[in-house]
Amino acid sequence: MIVIGISDLASLIVLAQAEGGEQGENVPFFLQSWPMLVIVGLMFYFIMILPERRKRTQMKKMLDSLKKNDRVVTIGGIYGVVVNLQKDTAEVTIRVDEGTNSKLRVRRSAISEVLTEENNGKKETG
Repeated sequence: MIVIGISDLASLIVLAQAEGGEQGENVPFFLQSWPMLVIVGLMFYFIMILPERRKRTQMKKMLDSLKKNDRVVTIGGIYGVVVNLQKDTAEVTIRVDEGTNSKLRVRRSAISEVLTEENNGKKETG
């Protein structure tokens, strides 16, 4: 299997253009540089878009599997226990203080982590 790096590919393109002589001068710039544009586009996709898409689907899966009595952490850092949630609404009620039975209503999207007793407060991987 032959592995070609980006710098090798760029030097091959430059050499091919140099050998072309007068024929290369008549070709528009876009047609000469399209391989580099494709490479940059693919790098952008694999570095920026794909990881964000995976993170978003993992977060959606976690929020869909949310159930009563789950220990959660909100994006603001508030720890609580889910008291009430409905699948068709975007609100979740969490109990934040067991002594005074204080409750907060938050949006489902405001929950950043679901904590379990098996992993002793570490983020659930799902």
